[in-house]
Amino acid sequence: MANKNLNAAKEAKKDEFYTQLEDINNELRHYREHFRGKTVLCNCDDPRVSNFFTYFAYNFEFLGLKRLITTCYKNRDMDLFSQNESEQAIYLIYDGDKNGNNIPDPNEIGIHPLKGDGDFRSRECIELLKQADIVVTNPPFSLFREYVAQLMEYDKKFLIIGSQNNVTYKEIFPLLMQNKMWLGYKSGDMSFKVPSDSEPRETRYWQDETGQKWRSLGNICWFTNLDIKKRHEELILYKSYLPNEYPLIDNFGAINVGKVDDIPCDYEGLMGVPLTFLDKYNPDQFEILGITKTWFGMASKTYGEQIQVDKNGKESRVTKLNDGAVLEVQTPPEGKTYYKVDGKLYIQTYPRILIRRKK
Repeated sequence: MANKNLNAAKEAKKDEFYTQLEDINNELRHYREHFRGKTVLCNCDDPRVSNFFTYFAYNFEFLGLKRLITTCYKNRDMDLFSQNESEQAIYLIYDGDKNGNNIPDPNEIGIHPLKGDGDFRSRECIELLKQADIVVTNPPFSLFREYVAQLMEYDKKFLIIGSQNNVTYKEIFPLLMQNKMWLGYKSGDMSFKVPSDSEPRETRYWQDETGQKWRSLGNICWFTNLDIKKRHEELILYKSYLPNEYPLIDNFGAINVGKVDDIPCDYEGLMGVPLTFLDKYNPDQFEILGITKTWFGMASKTYGEQIQVDKNGKESRVTKLNDGAVLEVQTPPEGKTYYKVDGKLYIQTYPRILIRRKK
């Protein structure tokens, strides 16, 4: 059991990404009208280092909050090479300024012990979740599926951070397609503080002059089900459809659109667009019909024996074409991997979201 707990703590450390206050403020300023009179829960946050707690505590009156609750996971600061589990899991409750100085005072913050380790999936943390109107946090990246499933189960409003890769998960994409969640304002690069014992990476990792370690991730998104103005802004389309510029996705019967800006204004059929489309998605303008992943089940054909030819000319037998968008080509692409199937040549693109314009 000790080894199991130790391994769990190590995995938790890998998921420790502390969001910068500036990034939180830049996103949440678009949602202010949603918070008045609401109870906010930050259930993946150590208030000693969490900027989510700082943001909501110092903006409590400005946002008109009813209550702020935050939970702290038990083993966040434990020595991973010992089995010391003495740190107490806690939750905090803040009901706003009581002494009139408009500054959160430690005496105004209720600190309460948790019986368990503060995991968002525990029964006592679920009871706190039930009290909340809106959940705002940076959940563990490795538990993103479970975290969103819990929010859906308890029908909660939320604003959370995740990876753009999450949109291709079979547990997540249907929620985006059914307009049960969508992307917020910020997508792209974001930098996070990480614990002092984080392992160095070759890229997007550094240590500042104070010794603080940082990780930068280039595919970060905010996910939400709070309605925002951006979601109803119409995407301006200016390109016309020309068959030679929009090759057919061989296994999905949709035209391939390489960039969101290239979505044709006069094409009424099925289109396969990049994942970045979700950042511009207006449900009044487009409908999402699927994604070019095997698990979704919209493929119009599958491929038998495939010979993969890598950029160096090395050949191997694979089945990769059956999961993704496939384009037929007439000649081998220079310096790129391609596939040979029954005398025809193919390349595979990044995942495509299948959309159609609304009339």
